[in-house]
Amino acid sequence: MLPTLTTTAWILLVVVAALCGVAKTALPGAATIAVALCTAALPAKESTGAILLMLMTGDLLAVWSYRSDADFRMLRRLVPAVLAGVGAGALFLHLASNDSTRRLIGAILLILVAITLYQRRSAARNRSGGAPEAALPTPAGSRLARLVYGSLAGFTTMVANAGGPVTSMYFLACRYPVKAFLGTTAWFFFLVNLVKLPFSVSAGLVNPTTLSLAAVAAPVVIASALAGRRLAERMDQRVFEPIIVALTIISALPLLR
Repeated sequence: MLPTLTTTAWILLVVVAALCGVAKTALPGAATIAVALCTAALPAKESTGAILLMLMTGDLLAVWSYRSDADFRMLRRLVPAVLAGVGAGALFLHLASNDSTRRLIGAILLILVAITLYQRRSAARNRSGGAPEAALPTPAGSRLARLVYGSLAGFTTMVANAGGPVTSMYFLACRYPVKAFLGTTAWFFFLVNLVKLPFSVSAGLVNPTTLSLAAVAAPVVIASALAGRRLAERMDQRVFEPIIVALTIISALPLLR
């Protein structure tokens, strides 16, 4: 059953659906922007359920589009840290206010951006010094990095649906090509959202109203996901990486308010 919404709210939901689709197949950071817009269009409960269903619609297109491009070995290695982060996030929700939680996540995201930019600048200096890129160390490949980024991804997705920017920074630090980046991200969140779905149903976040909203939005999500796939095929690595960093910063700033 569809809720009664204003024209502005419906326009926002169309934009949200488009962002959900393109976030899954081309620009992962756009998902956090979609979450923020959805909260402006719907009450908190309906917003959380509707955005999850729209993102899962995009997940299906993304995992099909990048079915051969994901780094499944990396995903398996991240599982323990992500589960630990989800558990920590659930505990944190009982101890902290919403405002302090969001500010903490915003600060974490900006710190991760700074670390990633520093690492990439150091790598660029090494390349200019004559070291081949294949020979350069990748800090993101260490156990410590997997523990830190994986637990932060689980934590932020649990408390604020903001795990996307964390994984973007991690996979960017891993120096994945565009398709491997998008494929690994797609499968990561497909699996994470599947785990979250039963909890969302039991909490009443997924209900007839949010299912109806997601069904109405599905054509827009699918169309934008297909358009995003075409965009990704044409996107140069040198353009893709700055866009991911910029979207992460844009995603973090509203959380600091």
